[in-house]
Amino acid sequence: MKIYRLYIDESGDHTFYGTDDISKRYLGLTSIIIVAEYYRTSFQTDFEILKQTHFPHSPDEPVIIHREDIVHRRRQFWRLRDSEKEQAFNIDLLKFLEEKEYCVISVVIDKNTHIGKYGDIAYHPYHYCITALLERYCGFLNFYNSKGDVMAESRGGTEDKQLKVTYKRLFEGGTRYRGSAFFQKSLTSSEIKLKPKWKNIAGLQIADILAHPCTREILADQGKHEISANNFGIQICQRIKEKYNKQVFQERISGYGKIYLG
Repeated sequence: MKIYRLYIDESGDHTFYGTDDISKRYLGLTSIIIVAEYYRTSFQTDFEILKQTHFPHSPDEPVIIHREDIVHRRRQFWRLRDSEKEQAFNIDLLKFLEEKEYCVISVVIDKNTHIGKYGDIAYHPYHYCITALLERYCGFLNFYNSKGDVMAESRGGTEDKQLKVTYKRLFEGGTRYRGSAFFQKSLTSSEIKLKPKWKNIAGLQIADILAHPCTREILADQGKHEISANNFGIQICQRIKEKYNKQVFQERISGYGKIYLG
């Protein structure tokens, strides 16, 4: 039996405030599913090699890949102001994303529409997305007769406590579509693991890289967003298009690897 871990990161605003503002209207959660042993022996070690190659550093002070820092060339990523070094890094990053073995599930919610439908009883957007995500993750695990746990990026005291409650409630009580046995059969822990970015978790860093382009691609699929042809995010999405979770027999990605909650 294979043991997996799901790593989750977000793109967008996770609150209900200012949803009329297009920059705050959508929230995306993107996750990668990885076999734990493969992660230990190949994925994590090769990711560190990638970082050392382009951003030499002491192992005692690891470089943390964060999309916002890369975009703005902050911290160690000042090296990317050199176009040749930027191109070399992009090539190796795309190669890593394409060649490594993992599965992607991405969920996007239109918070404005959600509030319009449910008003005061609208489900918390982050928790709604993670519930939809975990239903697919556990479906994946159950289909392959496997087990796994879940790790998400820590977002702070109150948010972390609320997320732990949501996860535990799902584990113990299930959802309107899936009973508790569905989750307990596949999940190895009744508690979600939460880690900050500075802990240098490779899975969370890759989820961070994928979260923005995956969210934008799903919105583009729904006619909600246009992507520039020279956007590096498009190249990322092209390299990972075979990584999405899918319905095995029909190979359908919509509803399995890409979920839009409109």
